Amino acid sequence: MSGSRLMRAIRVGEFGAPSVLRLCPEVPVPQPGRGQVRRPVCGRGQSCRQMSVAVLKRLHIMLIRVYACGVNPVETYIRSGTYARKPTLPYTPGTDVAGVVETVGEGVVAVKAGDRVFTTATESGGYAEFTVAAEDSVHKLPDALDFTQGAAIGIPYFTAYRALIHKAHSKAGEAVLIHGASGGVGVAACQLSRALGLRVFGTAGTPEGMNLVVKNGAHMAFNHREEGYTDKIMKATDGRGVDVILEMLSNVNLSKDLQMLAYGGRVMVIGSRGPIEINPRDTMAKESSIMGVVLFFATPEEKKECAALLYAGMEAGWLRPVVGSKYQLDKAAQAHHDIIESPGAAGKIVLTM
Repeated sequence: MSGSRLMRAIRVGEFGAPSVLRLCPEVPVPQPGRGQVRRPVCGRGQSCRQMSVAVLKRLHIMLIRVYACGVNPVETYIRSGTYARKPTLPYTPGTDVAGVVETVGEGVVAVKAGDRVFTTATESGGYAEFTVAAEDSVHKLPDALDFTQGAAIGIPYFTAYRALIHKAHSKAGEAVLIHGASGGVGVAACQLSRALGLRVFGTAGTPEGMNLVVKNGAHMAFNHREEGYTDKIMKATDGRGVDVILEMLSNVNLSKDLQMLAYGGRVMVIGSRGPIEINPRDTMAKESSIMGVVLFFATPEEKKECAALLYAGMEAGWLRPVVGSKYQLDKAAQAHHDIIESPGAAGKIVLTM
């Protein structure tokens, strides 16, 4: 391994609390060669510099110098070992990076070395100074957005679009309620919903969060910590209810959501931290539906469609990611703690290199 370029990266060697996120200061930089990527793999008992190198054959890949990486709630579930899909240990978390293309592998045509980009997935993990990503997961980042904003696009905006368009089939003029609208996905959903001609209602847990929601496209904001807030939402719809609900915390809100729907309404389950009991009759009364949303299942065609609309939004100026707390790479464990435990989300949490 002598002569290998080294980088700093977060490595997870076991599932558990945020403390399992450990900064490794001497990880070999993954290098895309002719149709392959060299992925560093930590072995038990090895130092970071002594890591073995596994080879993954792939076309259309590139190396990106990472300047910022978004932190998503799903990454905390994966790290804890409670998520349905578990990565092979050890691994580096992170999908939403923003940075500059360093080198491109065979077959890459969409971007070139030196281009500013953001990603929706990585091959080698985003909590690192360099990452490898496939061409279909890499998108150009307009000069109007900085790298921290670029790191706030991937999962939140693609998830919001998938929920609103591909799953809920939302139409202009319908009413949408976005629960947890001050977080990363929530802000994205507010901006998208307003641009798509929907009547937008959002909830947040603090006055600051409510202001943020309105500034980012909601016609009205409600405090979901207040008693009777659902009555206020129903009053705002003249008792009709909302057509679509984007739900970030289903284990708390789902039963109430079903009672706030209009006839034929749809609840999109984007996040949940446990089980909840509902009355199925609530779905029968309005012929409503509940559907889960996972970006992982989006087809290449759906991703391409989403990317085109989002880029148009960046050019037009209505797509402006809101960056919340920023943490240095070595504070990844604190970021994972805060994204779950700190009340009142305000934009996307981002790691900076």
